[in-house]
Amino acid sequence: MKNKSLSIGLAMFSMFFGAGNITFPLVIGQTVEGGLIWALLGLILTAVLVPFSGLFSITLFEGNYESFFSRIGKWPGTIVIIILLSMIGPFGAIPRCITLTYSTLKVYFSGLHLLTFSLISCAILFLCSWKRSRIIDLIGSVLSPVLLLFLVAIIVKGVFFSSTDPVGSSQVSHPFFYGLKEGYNTMDLLAAFFFSSLVYSKLKEQAGEKKSLLLPVFKASLIGAGLLGGIYIGFSYVAAFHSLSLDGVGAEQLLGRIGQVVLGHHAGLIVCVSIALTCLTTAIALTVVCAEFLQKRISKGRISYELSLLVVLTIAALVSTLEFTGIVRLLAPILQVMYPSLLILCLFNIFHKTFDYKPVKFPVFTSLLLVLYFQYIM
Repeated sequence: MKNKSLSIGLAMFSMFFGAGNITFPLVIGQTVEGGLIWALLGLILTAVLVPFSGLFSITLFEGNYESFFSRIGKWPGTIVIIILLSMIGPFGAIPRCITLTYSTLKVYFSGLHLLTFSLISCAILFLCSWKRSRIIDLIGSVLSPVLLLFLVAIIVKGVFFSSTDPVGSSQVSHPFFYGLKEGYNTMDLLAAFFFSSLVYSKLKEQAGEKKSLLLPVFKASLIGAGLLGGIYIGFSYVAAFHSLSLDGVGAEQLLGRIGQVVLGHHAGLIVCVSIALTCLTTAIALTVVCAEFLQKRISKGRISYELSLLVVLTIAALVSTLEFTGIVRLLAPILQVMYPSLLILCLFNIFHKTFDYKPVKFPVFTSLLLVLYFQYIM
């Protein structure tokens, strides 16, 4: 079970570590510079601790996210699930992974065409997502170790063998809150609600029906969260150390540019492979979750899993034409409104399972109304 916890911890890391998880730590390092420690504290709070709290809370519901969300009511819960799956699936995170990979590769291969690249990427995702039972093994045992190797190579070379130092003071007035906000944009809390079903099913298959899974999930979560936090810190410092070289570079091309600066142009293959693996592992997990929901819950089994995959990936390919920055702009206001309420739902559901604390609707809907008021009315 110890080796399995390691494999599943690696799978958790890779599923969470997608397009936003690469980009936003780099943006923080590029922008905040001298206030980096405070910004990283904010980022780790919303992009590491909060998502894994969400994963743990769903585990208390035995990986059943429908039961988790039904605590706010059957129809409100269903509506929230559809909105969240749309955001982390074909209308948000999946096309964001595709466009980030495209933008990084375009630094090295200028002749790439976005729609053609998106269609090819979706075909690869279709093939990788076809066999649902092997997703966790594929991600945790094969793709994750290779991904980590390349990411660590960039960090070690960029931080410990750099001829420059972090420069200047913070360019933002409140680094902690800036990091907090950028952590929202990773969308990891949203993904945690649905990744947990994959993780729980795999652990249950290995441990048997009667064994409690809280401890194995906790061990795997520690591994995943530790790796995620370490990569965030490393990438932020790499960007801070080379902030002058990144001046004027768009968010979606930061990793490609850092690859050129840190490793040299001819080592760009390492960057390309790392970004492709990063986005592939996350997009596979998201595609499977969305396709299963479409097949089992929306169509009630009337369409096949393969057709559900095709629908999800076709929409993702079309949305990817908005490009990375367009997708981020589309998602940002929704995330800022929903995140606080989702966090409160997590906390009160944990209280419900551990202390039998019943109330949940009032705090969740009150927080949603307050955020809407302060965000759009005041």
